Amino acid sequence: MPDDNLPQESGFPETPENEPNQNDTGEELEQVKSRVIELEALVAQKDEELAKANACVSELEQVVAESDKKLAQAVSSYKALVVKSNPEVLEELITGDTIEGISASLERAKTIVGRVRQGLEVEIAAARVPAGAPQRTPIDLSALSPREKIQYGIGGKR
Repeated sequence: MPDDNLPQESGFPETPENEPNQNDTGEELEQVKSRVIELEALVAQKDEELAKANACVSELEQVVAESDKKLAQAVSSYKALVVKSNPEVLEELITGDTIEGISASLERAKTIVGRVRQGLEVEIAAARVPAGAPQRTPIDLSALSPREKIQYGIGGKR
């Protein structure tokens, strides 16, 4: 029993006895067949487009893989150059997998080296001893009496 509130499907009119008419069935069958052929052609077209898209994706994946290799080589070369051009910084302090990471670790390493250098300079300055013998200074005669001064001047000893 059809629901009167539901819309009827287009292309399938009903007769009062709820049985399709022979003429209507043949026309409807032809319409359905032509629609199926149209949809199959559309599916085939979409399959071709999908195959092309998948081919493009695989090409782009290869390009990305090659770019990743080149980037890794560039980063490695940059790191070697940074290590070579900054001999005061230990190689172990320069880390990172990207150019930005290497640059940041270089700055941190330079800061550490600067702090250590300042600490050593302060320590060296505090422990500095003049090189060689001390300067010769004349003997302080101010504490001697006049008689002792005369004896010292003559070269006599007491």
